[in-house]
Amino acid sequence: MGKKSRTAVLDKPAVTGDVPVVGLREPCPCGSGKRYKQCHGRAAKAEAAKLVTRPFEGLTGECDWVAMREIVPAATATVTLTQEYGGREVTIVTLLPMAWPAIHRADGAVLAALQTQGGSGDPSRDVAAAILRALETEAGQPVPEAGLPGPGPRLQDILEAQPFEVQMQTGFEFWFDDPDGLDEAAKASLQQANDTAMPSRRLRSVEAAYWVDVNGRRHLRWVLPDDETQVLDGIARLHAAGGSGIVEGSRYVGSFRADGVVVPVWDVDATTEADDLEEPMAAFEKKLRTAMKKTTPLTDAERRAKAGMLNRQLTLR
Repeated sequence: MGKKSRTAVLDKPAVTGDVPVVGLREPCPCGSGKRYKQCHGRAAKAEAAKLVTRPFEGLTGECDWVAMREIVPAATATVTLTQEYGGREVTIVTLLPMAWPAIHRADGAVLAALQTQGGSGDPSRDVAAAILRALETEAGQPVPEAGLPGPGPRLQDILEAQPFEVQMQTGFEFWFDDPDGLDEAAKASLQQANDTAMPSRRLRSVEAAYWVDVNGRRHLRWVLPDDETQVLDGIARLHAAGGSGIVEGSRYVGSFRADGVVVPVWDVDATTEADDLEEPMAAFEKKLRTAMKKTTPLTDAERRAKAGMLNRQLTLR
């Protein structure tokens, strides 16, 4: 897993290799006489800002990593660090209070969030940096936002290869080791957070498909690792033939790109529950895979369908 990921990281500038990170206004350790931010700090910042278009590629369950970062309001998953980095378990979560990158809970558990503010051009590096900082943080303390992390290991470098099993949560009780023991103020804050969490379910019949209820409007969002052109061509072929819906009352409404993969979206009827989609989604996946394998040019109707789809496409990152 780790070896594949390293090819995705842009080469590090040689000038930053042996120069320690210091405060931006401090003299650069290289001895140039310039402030760090005007010397090697500038190169380090530029390196951190470089965009990795598919940051979770090479991780087991890449599409679920993307879903937890972009779609799911409340969920957790357990990962294990390699022996080089301590070999302990870490809980990956969607969100932490105050958008903290990570927290070292009082019970010793380390939680690292995917939905944070700011960050570099490589979310994999950001989360890995937050995990490593949390390991050095006193138990009971959060890991605050610290700006761009600079060069360093990525998730693909620090995690063991193992199944990435998303555990959907109805609220954010996982923030605390003892949610029942909170004082009234903390309970009120937790309830406020829980009230904002959209009901969501992960389907079992296909990988990385999520039913989401947004204020009474229900959607299916399906994160796919396949080539985007093949996915959209396949859906266009089905759409032109009147077969792009999943169940009665569903409608394909477009797609968005997130972390280098494509996420088709369907509206479903307000009475459709996640369980109602299990068998139809398994059947739809077979139809889509068959359509994606076709190599004949799109027909006029299929091209028009695809053009309409592209007009409704967004890029989140």
